[in-house]
Amino acid sequence: MAAEGDSGSWSALGRSPDPRSLVPLPALPPAFRRPASAASAPAPPLRPSPRRRDPFDCRRSGRGDEKEEDEEEDEKVDLAEVSLLNKLIRTSLVESSHCVEVLQQDPSSPLFSVKSFEELPLKKELLQGVYIMGFNRPSKIQEMALPIMLAYPPQNLIAQSQSGTGKTAAFVLAMLSRVNATEKYPQCLCLAPTYELALQIGCVIESIGRFCADVKVTYAVRGNRVLQGTRLQEQIVIGTPGTMLDWCFKRRLIDVKKVKLFVLDEADIMMDTQGLCCQSMRVQRALPSGCQMLLFSATFKENVRAFAMQIISNPIVIKLRKDELTLSNIRQYYFMCRSREEKYRALCNIYGSITIGQAMIFCQTRRSADWLSVEMSQDGHQVAILTAELTVAQRAHVIQRFRDGKEKVLIATNVCARGIDVQQVTIVVNFTLPTGQKNQPDFETYLHRIGRTGRFGKKGIAFSMVESQNLELVRMIEEHFQTKIKQLDPDNMDELEKLEN
Repeated sequence: MAAEGDSGSWSALGRSPDPRSLVPLPALPPAFRRPASAASAPAPPLRPSPRRRDPFDCRRSGRGDEKEEDEEEDEKVDLAEVSLLNKLIRTSLVESSHCVEVLQQDPSSPLFSVKSFEELPLKKELLQGVYIMGFNRPSKIQEMALPIMLAYPPQNLIAQSQSGTGKTAAFVLAMLSRVNATEKYPQCLCLAPTYELALQIGCVIESIGRFCADVKVTYAVRGNRVLQGTRLQEQIVIGTPGTMLDWCFKRRLIDVKKVKLFVLDEADIMMDTQGLCCQSMRVQRALPSGCQMLLFSATFKENVRAFAMQIISNPIVIKLRKDELTLSNIRQYYFMCRSREEKYRALCNIYGSITIGQAMIFCQTRRSADWLSVEMSQDGHQVAILTAELTVAQRAHVIQRFRDGKEKVLIATNVCARGIDVQQVTIVVNFTLPTGQKNQPDFETYLHRIGRTGRFGKKGIAFSMVESQNLELVRMIEEHFQTKIKQLDPDNMDELEKLEN
């Protein structure tokens, strides 16, 4: 039963079932117990996995001069990996300019918002944990969500907000507030779609709750083997749907009738993964009627909305629209090139003509990224490379080094087209324009690629290397975004130098 819903399990990865050996996590305070069966195993070394067929890859159509790559599979990373990567690389909350929208069945019922954590009914131990985490004031989503989650009597909540806006910290505060530390049995259940995401939630619990000496957490994930008949004493159980279902019903390690709070995180990813929805619903339907239900999702499409309303009764709904990327402050140019060597010469001319802080260069395939990385390194550039061959933790490490300025150039496939905000990035280069099926432009990927520059209201420049047979792609992108992409002569240094003015 557990096997159905546990993506990212240890048995699948062939590693030790230590919930802290997959990604770099801070040392745990003594208040939290390590899962009983966890073996002490060192973290895997930081190196790329051997080349293999990626289960998330998809075929692409021909790409002009890169004929040797026509049969190579492009990289496509699933939503769970993107979410985990965002959790690992977020060093601060995302500041959104959008207003929070609140929907409730009784519009006349008063709703409260807070501007400081001191206004909330939080124990001093939790306030200490919040400040240790570096949260000085609530984010927009927290201002509205926390008073609802901490209210008496408990209220059900559905919250939609982009990654990095503080959702995890919000429901962690709710869990730590609801538990009775003197009662040694599971009182809060939290479901996440993968092992790794469950682990990150646990890390936040352990950080914010470090001063709650008698509150303990355990992980209902494959590989954490608990003996039949064991009486769990941890008040908070975080897990994946398959194993949580197993612990609740097959092995009866959890008395579901005593659960006070149920959290379903990353609902949109649950919808994207076969079997997880049904497993989550089976756990939820067994909970007592008075159990508080909290559901969180980064998106709120119709299928997610229907799923949420199906399992959460009489909820208050909080929505925070995602920040929309804009092209208004990004100047866009393209070069006509006949080969990848000509593309590289154009790239060298860019470096020789304008001042570049840090640059991100996007390739369509791993092979192209590898080739470009070798060429630039041989020419003396400090280069990092980011592809789906790396584990999520390794990608986060590469991104952090780039943020810290240890490398000036980040060559990447689409694995990091979203969610990376580095203020020093001044140019983005499409070494190959992103395409989808039938060699049509992938407009969304193009937007998120060039959106890595021009962040925080600053001006940015985006260059695209285009083969003559793909010139129509440029025209289609211009029409789609109602924008202008100017052609440049890669050998005209004067024209390039004018771009800085």
